[in-house]
Amino acid sequence: MQEYPVKRTHIKVLPENITAKITEHFGAAPVEKDGWFTISYGALESMQVKLGDAKKSIIIATVSKQGIEDEQVILDTNKRFRRYLDDVTGYSTKERVKKAKSVE
Repeated sequence: MQEYPVKRTHIKVLPENITAKITEHFGAAPVEKDGWFTISYGALESMQVKLGDAKKSIIIATVSKQGIEDEQVILDTNKRFRRYLDDVTGYSTKERVKKAKSVE
């Protein structure tokens, strides 16, 4: 499980973006249960997303499918996941890594 901070400019629309961006990037409508929005796509057995406690972050839990050998499926899933994070958090992959290192 990983928590990702969200840019100040993206916080206002964060609750709507969590689900809208899942549908946009993965082409699947998430199922909501106990505040978690869940999908299964490509190399992901499940991806669960919820709003962080302070409503200024998102929490994501992923479970990978075992035994996937199709490299294209894995690369496509990873690309969609990264783009989803970029859109929802407002931070690029490089910025997220830099922020994560500064927290440590």
